[in-house]
Amino acid sequence: MTKDPWIILSAGDNVAVATAAIPSGATVAGIQTREKIDPGHKIALADIPLGQPIIKYGQAIGRTTADVKAGDHIHSHNLHFENDRLAATANSAPEKATAADRARTFMGYRRADGRSATRNYIGIIASVNCSTTVCRAIADEANKTILPHFDGIDGFVPIVHDQGCGMSSTGDGMAVLHRTLAGYTRHVNFGGVLMIGLGCEVNQLTLYGQSGAGNSKRHFNIQDAGGSRRAVERAMGMLREIAQDVGKEKRVALPISDIIIGLQCGGSDGFSGITANPALGVAADLLAAAGGTAILSETSEIYGAEHLLRSRAVSDEVARKLDDKIAWWEKYVAMHGASLDNNPSPGNKRGGLTTILEKSLGAVAKGGRSPLTAVYGYAERVSAPGLVFMDTPGYDPVSATGQVAGGANMIAFTTGRGSCFGCRPAPSIKLSSNSALYASMEEDMDIDCGTIATGDATISAKGREIFDLIIDTASGKKTKSEEFGYGDNEFVPWHLGATL
Repeated sequence: MTKDPWIILSAGDNVAVATAAIPSGATVAGIQTREKIDPGHKIALADIPLGQPIIKYGQAIGRTTADVKAGDHIHSHNLHFENDRLAATANSAPEKATAADRARTFMGYRRADGRSATRNYIGIIASVNCSTTVCRAIADEANKTILPHFDGIDGFVPIVHDQGCGMSSTGDGMAVLHRTLAGYTRHVNFGGVLMIGLGCEVNQLTLYGQSGAGNSKRHFNIQDAGGSRRAVERAMGMLREIAQDVGKEKRVALPISDIIIGLQCGGSDGFSGITANPALGVAADLLAAAGGTAILSETSEIYGAEHLLRSRAVSDEVARKLDDKIAWWEKYVAMHGASLDNNPSPGNKRGGLTTILEKSLGAVAKGGRSPLTAVYGYAERVSAPGLVFMDTPGYDPVSATGQVAGGANMIAFTTGRGSCFGCRPAPSIKLSSNSALYASMEEDMDIDCGTIATGDATISAKGREIFDLIIDTASGKKTKSEEFGYGDNEFVPWHLGATL
């Protein structure tokens, strides 16, 4: 980037972005600022009349609500959402991967069905909200009494939620819940699974079967066990048997084409689309070039940039699927009297983001520049390599839950405001978009991408640093989120349909 305290992201932009606090009267690209500009916020580079588009990243992010003078601060007070799109320019080539990049391996677990795991957990999965307390009690007891005897097991993970009853047995709500839970029961990072029901719920255990693909799976109902305490006692006996097999697993060298990483961003700021997201995009390109898979999601946070993504679709069918997802979301939010522009949070706006178009243009950079090979529904099993898209909400726990249910064995999460997150059984890497955040929350952040904005690192070099960390983490290196213990409370399936 540059040592100047500002960046112009595209030759056609009529705003610059402050990379550090800029006082009133300072010179930015030959014009003088008319007020103080905070880091991550936008500065007008020319006079812009009322109703004209503001251009950032070479794309429209909204229109002015007043006449703007060169040097003015551009934000919510003089810019509003307008559903504009500018034509997508020719797609630039993805980050070039070398033969050495493609040949890299990681140390993971090879399951019996041939899939590759980055962790070796045992899952305690609730079929219904009524069994969540018992599932937590089982996991706590197993981690205290069984885990110390098995060095090869990473832990016993409670997967609990607030659904499973008080809902229709048919329709979208039940279909999504079942698909999500089924994805977790077969997740490659679970060497074994014990599923616990109550007994009388809508979401019956019989829907999930007794055998897992590549892992050991068993289940029972609390009512059949004779109550909560007896359910915990029964579970301990079953888990000791499961642990005997799971604890024997050893890490072996595996191709990085077996890594499936979910791409997430939360607590975004004005730097996210300049530093952390494009750097993660470089890592995603390198992984895709090696035959691995990167899952871009958060449909409500690509809105306004979807035309850029669809221009990279490998076929008309893939492009149509993406268009269908966008159309569904437009109807969905309208039905609830909302707008997709309601997405940017107060924290996003304090960090310099103004409209959903601006946020989306930065968010889509996480996907790099590789071709879009497939589009999936929420929690559908991901099978295509390369860059794929999964339809999810922008709410991070719900989005990541869908990605992991679809098969993601890792998560990479960018943040500008300081989101704290874990997603067991998939390890979650945290990438800060600015150095001030990294300095203040270093115990939660794995990589500082803010050095891109200061000119001390390039996007390409930082992307390769992320790529290296992805491989190290897949091989067992603990992330900051794992070290603290995040991941037991972030399983949040998308809630659709009526509560009965």
